[in-house]
Amino acid sequence: MSRRKNACRLAVFTAIAIAAGNVAAAEFPATPPAPGPAPQLTVPTPSTQTLANGLQVISVRRAGLPLVTAQLVLRSGGEMDPPALAGLADLTASLLTKGAAGQSAPQIAAAAEALGGSLDADAGWDESAVGITVTTPKLPQALGLLAEVVRQPDFSAAELKRAQAQAIDDLRLLLSRPTALASLAASRGVFGDGAYGHSRGGTPASIARIGRADVQRLHAALYRPDNAILILAGDVTAAQALALGQASFGDWARPATPLPARPAGKAASRVPAIVLIDQRGAGQAGVVAAHAAPSRGDDGYYVGTLANAVLGGSYSARLNEEIRIKRGLSYGANSRLQPLRDAGLWLAAAQTKNPSAAQVVELMLGEFKRLGDNRVGDAELAARKATLIGAYGRSLETTAGLAEQVGELAVYGVPLDEIGRYIAKVQAVTPKQIEKYADKHLNAGASTVVVVGDAAQFAADVRKAHPQAALLESTALDLDSPTLQPVVGK
Repeated sequence: MSRRKNACRLAVFTAIAIAAGNVAAAEFPATPPAPGPAPQLTVPTPSTQTLANGLQVISVRRAGLPLVTAQLVLRSGGEMDPPALAGLADLTASLLTKGAAGQSAPQIAAAAEALGGSLDADAGWDESAVGITVTTPKLPQALGLLAEVVRQPDFSAAELKRAQAQAIDDLRLLLSRPTALASLAASRGVFGDGAYGHSRGGTPASIARIGRADVQRLHAALYRPDNAILILAGDVTAAQALALGQASFGDWARPATPLPARPAGKAASRVPAIVLIDQRGAGQAGVVAAHAAPSRGDDGYYVGTLANAVLGGSYSARLNEEIRIKRGLSYGANSRLQPLRDAGLWLAAAQTKNPSAAQVVELMLGEFKRLGDNRVGDAELAARKATLIGAYGRSLETTAGLAEQVGELAVYGVPLDEIGRYIAKVQAVTPKQIEKYADKHLNAGASTVVVVGDAAQFAADVRKAHPQAALLESTALDLDSPTLQPVVGK
């Protein structure tokens, strides 16, 4: 039985015992104990080798269990979507496993299953990836299958049509959710018409515009060995990794043409600072506040990680404490810091009753300001550090998690031995550094606030504090536009 199940059973039995009068409630402390010492992690430094065609092969060995995760990662993702084709990189990645080298999607799935694994493919910002986890003896065959889907995808018209229909259905459902819609609109407000400003998953209109030639063109431009990283994490040595990489990808020809230029991640925003989107009849309102943040290569990466953990990175963080626990205005409020290659995003979100949306806006902005105006207490910071360190340690427990961490470092050009320095870097962050970081990057005048819901119930209250707030209709919203509004005459 897993530790989680044991913990859940213990909690249930304890509650029953207290209710029955068998255990005195006073025996349990009113507050949780202080965090214990940080765990000591031993993570081998990944080994890096490069094939003649430019493919980088990175391996990190974890002996003792005959299991390996293999990932082929491209250093390009949704930021390379053409302006009118948001979601193209994501759609292209999803089609890789839907037919390749003369095999249909069911045949590819069956081949992966016969190896004891499954192929997963998707695209994020700055990267696209296909991966599989298998036992060590099956690794050569798994890499052969991986090479086929990456290098010889069919992109059949039938599979493209099916994928488009599924994506459009998913997007329509997503955009009906107030907080999801607010998050996409806020991102557009932060990044403008820069490469990170559009919806990475696309919009119903942009997905419908994509043709087979667009998918083939993107694949030909970006899926090439000098833009790729093969990551092997688990029971494999560096010498074996090089030989396996050569066997499956050594004859992958590097094109004579250079890689396409990367567009700027951020551009001047043409979205108002406060946007109210009327989604008439919505049962609740989604409130989002977003700020530009530094890139992944910024020296303050770990300070920002801690600052976000204090603000809204966990249940007991400040946003949830103020909005949910103290006032009961939401089932949950949180924040995330997303450092990318050329820029970054700091976004806080909460869903609340329509009439309380204005109050949540002020609470959210107040917590941003407080983080930059006051020092974080030692106990609060220690708790946030313990949360981050614990989550990081858990992420490395599986070969898939280990491969993911290594892949992120490689994609962003961070030294790979950083994987073993995470705990020390987090522990070194001070309250003064957090205050300074938040003061610089959470300037209230540089924020984009978006509220989506039944505007008749909150617009007037929001405008009391923010008379400049713009009101848009959700039915007329255009997420493909840098202004969120359709171009007149288009």
